[in-house]
Amino acid sequence: MASFFNFSGSPVEIEIKLAGEDERRQVEVKGDKDKREMCPVYYDGESVTGQVNVRVKDGRKFQHDGIRIELIGSIELFYDRGNHYEFVSLSQELASAGEMRQAQTFDFTFKNVEKQYESYSGINVKLRYYLRVSLNRTAKEREIWVHSYRMPPEANTSIKMEVGIEDCLHIEFEYNKAKYHLKDVIVGKIYFLLVRIKIKHMELSIIRRETTGAPPNQYNESETITKFEIMDGAPVRGETIPIRLFLGGFELTPTFRDVNKKFSTRYYLNLVLIDEENRRYFKQQEITVFRIP
Repeated sequence: MASFFNFSGSPVEIEIKLAGEDERRQVEVKGDKDKREMCPVYYDGESVTGQVNVRVKDGRKFQHDGIRIELIGSIELFYDRGNHYEFVSLSQELASAGEMRQAQTFDFTFKNVEKQYESYSGINVKLRYYLRVSLNRTAKEREIWVHSYRMPPEANTSIKMEVGIEDCLHIEFEYNKAKYHLKDVIVGKIYFLLVRIKIKHMELSIIRRETTGAPPNQYNESETITKFEIMDGAPVRGETIPIRLFLGGFELTPTFRDVNKKFSTRYYLNLVLIDEENRRYFKQQEITVFRIP
């Protein structure tokens, strides 16, 4: 889908067309005011090529100061809206100053662009890549979405933990590994070694924690991606409960650690036990999420 811009009151219309975008994978992303739009996916090292079509309305002659296209990668922190931190800034002149009387098409190529970070739209931060065409005092943008593959971690040991309240409760739980790809399955077991309190039910949730900024201006936001009940009713000593959770159905991103010293996104497995008096006992464990081709 090409991107059309009609500047109200402007004598021109601009269209940005990306080469091969119909064959390219598209993802649905949240735009301004929670509008959802489709964006083509690009990868690190790929060229970004296409055409800019400029049409003159009503065949009138139009004087311009030059036409320029930029490819920008930036991080926007929502509590610091005035400042955008640009980590990619490439620019090409499509036409020098002159006049236009009819529609013109300009080719552009940004070759083998380094896109070291993955696109991300969070609660307090957005990392985005976009094309911007500047014509006189008007600038219009077209978003692209970047996915980044990282090699799967070599060491991937299982997680074993214990939860205990002295003389009341002793539970061991085990997950098959600590690092998962986006379509993976979390497999685990929970062993009840001592149960002297009346447990009503138990649930497992995945929590995403987004950290933005740096101390003292650091903000943490947590959201629950999914929550499901793994037991209803009182367990007995010696009982084992299996866990199997398919990640493919959830909107997860990879784990991001200290991206450009601006933000991190981490994931946690949160195990919660609730007793008959509605007291909650919980244990949290970080897991790493990564993207594979």
